[in-house]
Amino acid sequence: MKSFEKLVLGHLKDITDTVRIGFGSFVDKEMLPYVSQVKARRLNPCPNRIDTCQPAFSFRNVLPLTQDAREFEREVSKQLISGNLDAPEAGLDAIMQAAVCKDKIKWGNVTRILVYTSDDTFHMAGDGRLGGVFQPHNGQCHLNDNGTYDGKAFDYPSVGHVSRVLQDNNIQLIFAVTEDIYPAYKALSALIPQSVVGVLKNDSSNVVDLISEAYGNLSATLVLEQEGAPKELDISYRSTCKGNQLDSEWKEKGECQGIKHELITFNVRLNASACLTKPQTFRIKMKGINEEVKITVHTECDCDCGVPEEDSKHCSSNGILSCGACSCNEKFLGQRCECKQQTDADSTSKMQASCRPRNSSVTCSGHGSCECGKCMCQGHYSGKFCECDDSSCEYHDNKLCNGKGRCKCGKCVCSHDYTGPACHCSPSQDKCMNNNLLCSGQGKCTCNVCKCNEGFKGENCSAFTNECTPLKGCVACHVNAGTSDTNACAVKCLNATVSRLVGTHELRCTYGSSMSYDVKLGVDGKIVLQYADLPRSVDKTTLVIGISVSSIIFIGIIIIIIYRCLLELYDIREYQNFVKAQEQTNWKEAQNPLFKGATTTVYNPLHDKENEKDFESI
Repeated sequence: MKSFEKLVLGHLKDITDTVRIGFGSFVDKEMLPYVSQVKARRLNPCPNRIDTCQPAFSFRNVLPLTQDAREFEREVSKQLISGNLDAPEAGLDAIMQAAVCKDKIKWGNVTRILVYTSDDTFHMAGDGRLGGVFQPHNGQCHLNDNGTYDGKAFDYPSVGHVSRVLQDNNIQLIFAVTEDIYPAYKALSALIPQSVVGVLKNDSSNVVDLISEAYGNLSATLVLEQEGAPKELDISYRSTCKGNQLDSEWKEKGECQGIKHELITFNVRLNASACLTKPQTFRIKMKGINEEVKITVHTECDCDCGVPEEDSKHCSSNGILSCGACSCNEKFLGQRCECKQQTDADSTSKMQASCRPRNSSVTCSGHGSCECGKCMCQGHYSGKFCECDDSSCEYHDNKLCNGKGRCKCGKCVCSHDYTGPACHCSPSQDKCMNNNLLCSGQGKCTCNVCKCNEGFKGENCSAFTNECTPLKGCVACHVNAGTSDTNACAVKCLNATVSRLVGTHELRCTYGSSMSYDVKLGVDGKIVLQYADLPRSVDKTTLVIGISVSSIIFIGIIIIIIYRCLLELYDIREYQNFVKAQEQTNWKEAQNPLFKGATTTVYNPLHDKENEKDFESI
């Protein structure tokens, strides 16, 4: 069997030369309703008493980070499983302690990876109230001298709290969980930056490959963002990622995904909306990497612009140009001193009135200043009276006008052939195509989605809502008009191609009791209608009565035949029994010794007594 050093450290050393590894385990809070308080069950929480389990605990730092893989193997081999009453476990408690107990875990100032393995879900903030724990977690290290956290004093931490702590400590999280709970941890990973999820086999045989693959996915994404920036500074990024393609837009954070060994470049832009009272320092850093750049910003609000230019042409020869701005002479106004101030009060009020859409309204809608009878709008407002808010358009995918247009007076002006109120409709029509036809010729493609004409449905408008009803009048028209006046039926037939089939056919739709028809959509997008005569029908009442009577007679005959057959079989069996008994009778013909034949004596008086002996009768 391969040693753990060859399996785990061998894979990790392919990535980096310095590798340290530690081990911790978790169960749940040692209280009801999480862990049984029966003494026997606390000592051995295994469901089967034959097995041996160790008592439950919230979290235990079994082995701090070390380079000795054999020591790691020894400690892991000593561990016994444990158990709790409910399904969720104290996983977030364990992550919190592993992240904040830097000294006891012995985290170094290097890339930090936390691998979380489990076969069940996790408790979160609020679940502690079931056990009477109401105190929110304070985000501090609570490991005792034995490296154990009992968890009885504080509630489970929230997902947001865990996410912030991991980011503050530059820890990248890998969830290695079984397949049945994968969806729950996939949703959790979406809330924690710099985390990934992998499916762990039941026997954990793929844990090494899973960690290696997950680390590769983490290192393939770089996210650059700022911390501690003053509110007066607007910071944006443009990234040059794979293929040296520079982002076309400035974004709130710099991000590159799917990178391997490419050279990545980030451009950072600072915009100051106000003067800073003193130098401000903020940090720009990579998520999951303990490296950062500190930037100190000074704002120069009073510029040394050299000698002012009097009667400058830039100021309409009516002012002094200094530091790019005009200081107008007396009785002149405007950014370029192009407006002469009126001394007449009525003229001044007229000038102010021209900056209001209505006399009773606020000057320049409250979003600008009136100069020379014209509104000079501030910020993102525009229009004759600064009535248009150029940031009030619809958003799509958290982008103003989907990033595919510009906001003009509350409405998106789309570019690149995009349409829709938020420029969210792509000019592509690939999802509307069917047989090289747009929406099968029976609809319009809007936002790459088919809007079907009346009577049609389906993703590509290729199915009828009810093919029989709309064209029933068409069939009636053709049947009544015959073949001589088919043009009169074109309106009722919706310009369908109509043909009559030869012979009788039973099609899907029926018209009356003599006609049937079928409606299809042709490859050219046109409706195809075929109709034909129905097969001749018979009187169903007579047919039912005839079948019923015939069935009764037939069944009666069958019963008589069966009865006669059974009777004949009975007679044959009785005769055979008689013959057999007759054959078994034994008639004996020997003479009976007791039997004597009868003797008759006849006396003839005409003869003498001497002759009596001569007369004997047989």
